[in-house]
Amino acid sequence: MSVAIEADLILHNGRLWRGREEGISEAVAVWQGKVLATGSSADMLSLKGPRTEVIDLEGRFASPGLIDNHLHLISTGITMGWVDATPAAAPTLATLMERLAERAAATPKGGWVRARGYDQVKLDTGRHPTREDLDRAVPDHPVLLTRACGHVAIANSLALELAGVTEATPVPDGGVIGLTDGRLNGLLAENAIGLIKATMPAVTTEELIDGIERAGRYLLSLGITSCMDAAVGQLSGFAEIQAYEMAKVSGRLPVRVWLTLLGDPGVSIVEDSWRAGLVSGAGDDMLRVGAVKIFLDGSAGGRTAWMTRPYQGEPHNLGVQMLPDAEVEAIVRSCHDRGYQMACHAIGDGAIEQLITAYEKALAANPDPDRRHRIEHCGFPTPEQDARMKAAGILPAPQMAFIHDFGDSYISVLGEERGKPSYPIGSWMRMGMKPSTGSDSPVCSPDPFPNLHAMITRQTGKGTVMEDAERLSPEEALQAYTEYGAYSQKAEAVKGRLVPGQWADIAVFDNDLLAAEPETILSGTRCLLTLLAGRVVHDAR
Repeated sequence: MSVAIEADLILHNGRLWRGREEGISEAVAVWQGKVLATGSSADMLSLKGPRTEVIDLEGRFASPGLIDNHLHLISTGITMGWVDATPAAAPTLATLMERLAERAAATPKGGWVRARGYDQVKLDTGRHPTREDLDRAVPDHPVLLTRACGHVAIANSLALELAGVTEATPVPDGGVIGLTDGRLNGLLAENAIGLIKATMPAVTTEELIDGIERAGRYLLSLGITSCMDAAVGQLSGFAEIQAYEMAKVSGRLPVRVWLTLLGDPGVSIVEDSWRAGLVSGAGDDMLRVGAVKIFLDGSAGGRTAWMTRPYQGEPHNLGVQMLPDAEVEAIVRSCHDRGYQMACHAIGDGAIEQLITAYEKALAANPDPDRRHRIEHCGFPTPEQDARMKAAGILPAPQMAFIHDFGDSYISVLGEERGKPSYPIGSWMRMGMKPSTGSDSPVCSPDPFPNLHAMITRQTGKGTVMEDAERLSPEEALQAYTEYGAYSQKAEAVKGRLVPGQWADIAVFDNDLLAAEPETILSGTRCLLTLLAGRVVHDAR
């Protein structure tokens, strides 16, 4: 005798996009946190029982919960308490200095003032702030002002003094210490930023957990139910693993997180993780160990991404190569042989070449056709590099919010010929390479709507069209944000589509992301309802 299953939850009378292949249905029934069935409202309501919760979507559009393929969850939560230095909040140098001075006035003397988000190309001065600018605004507090990309920062004199940085300080490998006429100008890039950070108070476990919870709740308000934390260990080393586990067991982990372990020499948490049995795949669908990450270069807008041709106006600047070939290949091979997936930062074509070569050598020595090593960002590949990635099963993991936020910066530092074709997600989609997308928050806001708009239109925030041949259809853009985000984590069997047996992670929007005019996606869309495992976790109706 069979017993009919009674749904725990039914969403009906909507336009539910189940996936690119599956298309639209009116309703979905949920049982034990997973999709039970999809279909017409009448069919799904036939699964209603006395205890079933029913939500009328009133014709609204819903999709699988979005998956941000690369952000820094803890850093996002912590920086939400810093001075907002983004162009929207501080469009001029004078305004930015006012914001810093206001924070300093509310900070005990000697306490650190932190800020993040400026882009020198968008400032009215068209240049990086200097140590002198910061000294005039904040003379009695150490200040560290971080560029949006996170690869460049400006320190004031007090911060440099506390760190013991002088004109005679040796430049760390893979770092830059800025000088003007032989004198420190406050600019620090890549590994040199660590000289300042080493003098700052350590982040406590409670602060880490607070950051996880604060940022996770913010993601849910945007319809994002899963993310990758792109460099676990960057702030507090292996203690961040503990913070994530404590957040999970105490009910303070709002979103599904795929942990990427920092693997850079000198700060790596890979050996500690390996000894603890934390290999790729360990954990559960709420908190899982993902890949290992190393940084191979910097950012294009900051002129530190490693290119094979120089930046405009700087004939000797090819960016920053973080590690020699032999060291990259040794780290990749060691991690690959122990079963780790890799997800390494490479933006310029020089760094992409170094990384593809390391992946190819590791895969040749120890074949695994489904390892899915990733290239994070992958901003400026050549067509030949794309072909090699496809052949080796290497996944591009771009953040298409970069086109919206930084596209004009790319043109200014590289010229139109190299800048406009950057982040070629249309080519990757046509090649069947399953590209995903994300924000790299706090580099960009995790707000998904500029990201979707950029994929569909290839327009920057200023309206510049960046190689329209790389546009995606709305369905392809959503597929990158859902199914392919799951694929990049080897999780396509459990999330990313609304099909029976997958988690009922669902986002409901006040705009039809498939049919709406792209400008309305950018300017007026809100997430009204977010469900995680069939439970309402955000409700703005």
